[in-house]
Amino acid sequence: MIKIEEIKKLIPHRYPFLLVDRVLELEDERIVTLKNVTANEEFFNGHFPGAPIMPGVLQVEAMAQSGALLIMSKQVDNPEENLMVFTGIKNTKFRKSVVPGDQLIMEVNLVNQRRNFITMEGKATVEGKVVCELEASAAIVSKDQA
Repeated sequence: MIKIEEIKKLIPHRYPFLLVDRVLELEDERIVTLKNVTANEEFFNGHFPGAPIMPGVLQVEAMAQSGALLIMSKQVDNPEENLMVFTGIKNTKFRKSVVPGDQLIMEVNLVNQRRNFITMEGKATVEGKVVCELEASAAIVSKDQA
């Protein structure tokens, strides 16, 4: 299990945009992470007052960060010198709303890696039910080039 301080060493995201609280499982080509969705999240102030729902784009971002943690911890020799950046997403589906109090569990699998280009599949669940799924591509770039 990887906790928040180690997560912050692997990816550059910080509050309020760090959307992974803990790594639950980590293998060479698979990661499972956790995001505790609390009523204190800034985005709930405007999305939507009286009926708070976690924006789908932030669910996608949370899975992207999970994928970045997988790649930076297992596939990149010098994570402090590199970033993983999204190059595409497709077949994204939102199945159920994510609301305050939910624990968003994200599973991301490495599908393919050719040099610095990555293809991943991800799904997010709440209480065992799929809330979001996607296919994504990304590239590993030097922080100097970003």
